[in-house]
Amino acid sequence: MKFRFKAFGLHLLASSVALSSILGALYFGWYRWPGWYLTDVGHVVIVMVSVDIVLGPLLTLIVARSSKPRRVLARDIAVIVAVQLCALVYGTTSLWSGRPLYYAYSETLLQLVQAYDIDAKESALGLKQNPGLAPHWYSLPRWVWAPLPQNREESVKIIQSSLFGGDDVISMPRYFKPWDQGLSVLRTKLKKVDEIARLSPNDKKKLKEHMAAAGLAVDQPNGMPVTGRGRVLLAVFDPASVKIVAIFKAR
Repeated sequence: MKFRFKAFGLHLLASSVALSSILGALYFGWYRWPGWYLTDVGHVVIVMVSVDIVLGPLLTLIVARSSKPRRVLARDIAVIVAVQLCALVYGTTSLWSGRPLYYAYSETLLQLVQAYDIDAKESALGLKQNPGLAPHWYSLPRWVWAPLPQNREESVKIIQSSLFGGDDVISMPRYFKPWDQGLSVLRTKLKKVDEIARLSPNDKKKLKEHMAAAGLAVDQPNGMPVTGRGRVLLAVFDPASVKIVAIFKAR
């Protein structure tokens, strides 16, 4: 039994170090607040933890016996590790392809843009036409302004595409502009919490409680929704400087 627990402990330690290193790098590089919440990747992390931290070491505890021939034991553990690596590769690939690249202000809201939202064609056009704000494999999340193009024909084309589930301007880096350039427009789109249609009455109530607790005005036009994969947050701005002072979730 001592042999089993020693094998279990070593396997658990190795698995924990490997998974913690990967998740830590992804979190601090790309998924820091509000990225982790908006991407809603908890299910991917649960799979990774379940296989790599729970299932793998437990199976080692079961198969590891001091009486078992070392060759057989090595084979059994190799199979377990192979399954763990598959789960680790799956999870890491999913998190990498969905990593936050931009928080884009466009029209009336802020939207999370993930790596897989930008296809290869748009990425290439961005690198060619707008290299300063185009995505690279190493790009960290950036706050940008994504206005519709001034060309009316192109603008209408993009709007029609987005209405039917096609590409929107937030997935076209060639049109992105620096965040600061859009602040004067953004200021005019700020709303009171009660005026934001994307929030339910209960959400508005909770958010006003959070704002009041933080000493922020709840009766001024200082808010804008931040959207991700089915989730909505509230960004609260200082109307004078147009700087984000807080980002709240309703629950």
